[in-house]
Amino acid sequence: MTHKIKSRRTLTQICNRLRQEKKSIGFTSGVFDLFHAGHVEYLEKAKELCDVLIVGVNSDVSVRRYKGANRPFVPEQQRAKVLAGLSSVDFVFIFNERRNQQNILSLKPDFYIKAGDYLPDQLTSREAVTSVGGKVVLIPVESQISTSEIIRRIASAECAGDQTVVRKKGAVHFERKLSKAVPAVFLDRDGTINEEVEYLHEPEKFRLLPNALKGLKKLQNMGYRLVIVTNQGAIGLGYYTKEDFYRVNRKMFQDFAPAGVNIDKIYFCPHNAAENCACRKPNTELIERAVRDLNIDLSNSFIIGDKTSDLETGRRAGIRTILVKTGHAGKDGLFAVKADYTAEDLLDAAGWILQKERTGSS
Repeated sequence: MTHKIKSRRTLTQICNRLRQEKKSIGFTSGVFDLFHAGHVEYLEKAKELCDVLIVGVNSDVSVRRYKGANRPFVPEQQRAKVLAGLSSVDFVFIFNERRNQQNILSLKPDFYIKAGDYLPDQLTSREAVTSVGGKVVLIPVESQISTSEIIRRIASAECAGDQTVVRKKGAVHFERKLSKAVPAVFLDRDGTINEEVEYLHEPEKFRLLPNALKGLKKLQNMGYRLVIVTNQGAIGLGYYTKEDFYRVNRKMFQDFAPAGVNIDKIYFCPHNAAENCACRKPNTELIERAVRDLNIDLSNSFIIGDKTSDLETGRRAGIRTILVKTGHAGKDGLFAVKADYTAEDLLDAAGWILQKERTGSS
């Protein structure tokens, strides 16, 4: 098993020999933390494309750079040994870079293989693949399991008794105790997650927008905290009560449950615009509370909404902003502010965030 684990330099020499023998070389890479059935299926399909499959494993150091100090759970040598034990894998090596340009230039694979949640134009390594005469191949993701989802399930099981209902002025009402310092995606609710309904207070009128669930799931699997920040000024105007607001949110959670989507916290402002409070967007008090409560890495966080007030909130908080073309689609005209990205919906927004994460750009 361990004879399959090589250095990149050694594999470069092996690849030169394999090319002389007219054997096709496939290369893929990943963290492969908490190895699961989805990984096995993916690697079996990758092996079908080539004579020799080489798998690069992100080192512990490189994983910590972009997933945080608490990852990976399994050390690099153990992850490499697990991969080497698969019949579908011919060689394994560990690398320190975050991206694959150097791996591709060294190995010169015939096929650079990635999971199908990427788009070809999102792959920063595409030019490197082309330069060595290779081809990018995307394998569709069929398994619904992911390492991040496994981690969330474990955390949920351990902390099942820690979920509480908190009812205090302007604060979250469903709370889960969390400690890991990670970035967040702040989300408006009405018009972003669900259909815009004037003075929404009846659960039966709550309807998720197309692709909202898929987008939230994608963001969750990427490891972001999901935090809803929403203005509910109609409470202050007396059109409905906080209890009505809670009931609508319970319906939302019910709709999220089949997909395993969890919201880390919900913050809301119950005041109308005339009250000139500090918690109503575009003021940033709700985000500031979330940063304190959840130990959020604000510098790598995003906000997604359908109104210019959401974008202005993000601008004031110093985080990247995404406007979705749902709900008001930015036509409220309250603030002259431009989004960092304009998305069709939450799934498109999640794809853009994924691209930013993979390219390392800000």
